[in-house]
Amino acid sequence: MRRILVTGAGGFVGAHLVPRLRAAFPQAELTLCTAGRHALDITDAQAVRDLVERSRPEACIHLAAVAAVPAARGNPGLAWQVNLHGTLGLAAALLAAAPDCVLLYVSSAEIYGRSFRAGAPLDETAPAAPMNTYAATKAAADLALGAMVSEGLRVVRLRPFNHTGPGQSADFVVPAFARQVARIAAGLQAPVLDVGALDPARDFLDVRDVCDAYVACLEHASGLAAGSIFNIASGTPRRIGDILDRLLALGGVSAEVRTGAALLRPAEIPVACGQARAARAALGWAPMIPWDQTLRDVLADWTERVRAEA
Repeated sequence: MRRILVTGAGGFVGAHLVPRLRAAFPQAELTLCTAGRHALDITDAQAVRDLVERSRPEACIHLAAVAAVPAARGNPGLAWQVNLHGTLGLAAALLAAAPDCVLLYVSSAEIYGRSFRAGAPLDETAPAAPMNTYAATKAAADLALGAMVSEGLRVVRLRPFNHTGPGQSADFVVPAFARQVARIAAGLQAPVLDVGALDPARDFLDVRDVCDAYVACLEHASGLAAGSIFNIASGTPRRIGDILDRLLALGGVSAEVRTGAALLRPAEIPVACGQARAARAALGWAPMIPWDQTLRDVLADWTERVRAEA
């Protein structure tokens, strides 16, 4: 890989992915779409075409998205513009100006939705059955890109399950808990934690393991069929309430736990878990970072951030 384009490179995942790309492909020219030099409005089709024509990527990792379920629910028009139409505009630009480029599309396990009600870990053959706006936008793009394979698009669709790690915003459940624990420990918040549903269980990963899966896709790109789909999953469901308990213990904090109606989803799946045998077989990938280490790192990150705020 000599030229790699990364959209959304300035986000949470991008911050962990870019150093891994530099290490794996030290000779590659990276075009990083961030708020700086290569600022890109993914919904501006002409700007996307211009960037692709200039950079002529051999690989493109598409991270740019409205990525939080509440954000998509609060502004569905933007979510559809970014997650579906922006993605299709990028794919069209690649077909026109860089037809040999491998597009790594970061979809989401959220697209499985109601299929999780089967109760077993899902593989890539499970039907898409989204239950929220974010999931619907990602599913639509996922399916549309699959259809574009017949037009010559070299796309690999990745469906990561929940992932967290240092640097993630408090819009997501694990850092939301960690932030409150850190604030209580610092004396900046009363010992009361506001939470959503605690009984659901989710398949959590460390973002650094997820980024290693993306790198592995590029390393194996020549052997992957266009349209390939890979779940990126641990196969281990973790109860949300247990994660909260562990963060409290790590922070040395005791607190009242208070459920907030605004933090509850309109529709909730009891258990969402995946199996990633295809990724293991084709990419040689498996998660390596212990979950407890992930929680320690997230809490340490928020402890530093809270200290800076104070």
